Amino acid sequence: MEVLTRQHYADIVDSWIGKGNIIALVGSRRVGKSYVLKDFIQRHNQEPDINIIFIDKEKKAFKGIQTKDDLDAWIEARFIQGKHNCILIDEAQEIDRFEESVCNWYTEDNTDVIITGSNSKMLSGELATLLSGRHVEVRVHPLCYSEFLQFHDLPDTDESLMTYLNYGGLPGLRKVGLDSDEQVWAYLTSVFNTIMLKDIIERHEIRNIPFLNNLIAFYADTTGKLTSANSISKYMKSQAENVSSNLILLFRGFYAEAYLMDVVLRYDIHGKKIFESNEKVYWDDLGLRNLKAEGGMDSYIEKIIENAVYKQLCFLGYEVHVGVLNAGEVDFVCTKPGKTVYVQASYIISEESTRQREFGPLKKIRDNHPKYVISATPLLTQRDENGITHLSLRKFLKEGF
Repeated sequence: MEVLTRQHYADIVDSWIGKGNIIALVGSRRVGKSYVLKDFIQRHNQEPDINIIFIDKEKKAFKGIQTKDDLDAWIEARFIQGKHNCILIDEAQEIDRFEESVCNWYTEDNTDVIITGSNSKMLSGELATLLSGRHVEVRVHPLCYSEFLQFHDLPDTDESLMTYLNYGGLPGLRKVGLDSDEQVWAYLTSVFNTIMLKDIIERHEIRNIPFLNNLIAFYADTTGKLTSANSISKYMKSQAENVSSNLILLFRGFYAEAYLMDVVLRYDIHGKKIFESNEKVYWDDLGLRNLKAEGGMDSYIEKIIENAVYKQLCFLGYEVHVGVLNAGEVDFVCTKPGKTVYVQASYIISEESTRQREFGPLKKIRDNHPKYVISATPLLTQRDENGITHLSLRKFLKEGF
């Protein structure tokens, strides 16, 4: 199957080539990291001055590369002096002491190293220490809505949007196709089970698997709601499951390490400080979230919309927090260098009570940063309401702000 270019990531990777940094593509399994590498090969392989060395640890041909020494020998046999060598290692964490090999090779003249990994701790230990900041981390997300339309050759319609909100953005669905609901959910089940087994259960030697599954189902049903480990522990006890808040925090950390979900902290908008308790959880992929949730789309559409808006904000490069005010809450406080925006996400705004709930908190913020309400209100594209921009969900997911 043709490798489609995800232009957003192609531009980021190309912008770091030749700048003396290891490029680390991180994200959940099956999110498309491998295809970013394959796309790099497809776009640069015919350039006469480039020599690409590719190691894919998920392929049988590379099973023999188990250690640093194996990796060094493979690269040495294919390294060409006088050319621009690009060393690409897919799922690098599967190679013992890969950090040492990577640190040696990237210092060679005219050499770039791009690695991928499916666990957030891959870059938090020895590699980060050895490099002292000489790497850049690029988070690869599932397909955003505009990429989803491109991958599946779909028109931008409400029907396409609902398909995206239901099935999510794993690139592998392009091969499966969207015609069979049964096959889509079977594929998503396979991906979810692989992440749970390889990146959580086996990696952390977990034995309490029933609670591991119950907790992740709880997070699916409480997407976008404020929770704490203590409140979850009390709820679980009411369900005859006696677990400590420490175990909940531990397991939640495992989900986050595997990029299944993100933990989003609260931010005091007026006090300009981060709260370390009562956070929200959002899923990396909408389809995997829906797989583990109870009920149909009509019962959790508002949660899905909020999660979709969160993911688009991440794709746009924002650091995202939950906004806290004395008299309410703002869904998202979004920052990146030189820019801050406030965002409310909603389903349909038709009644005055809903309008006050969504617009009211934004009106109470005493600064001039842009403020947005994003909703799926029918016939809406974009309008300004007393300095607050009301954006169509479909328009925002396709074009951003």
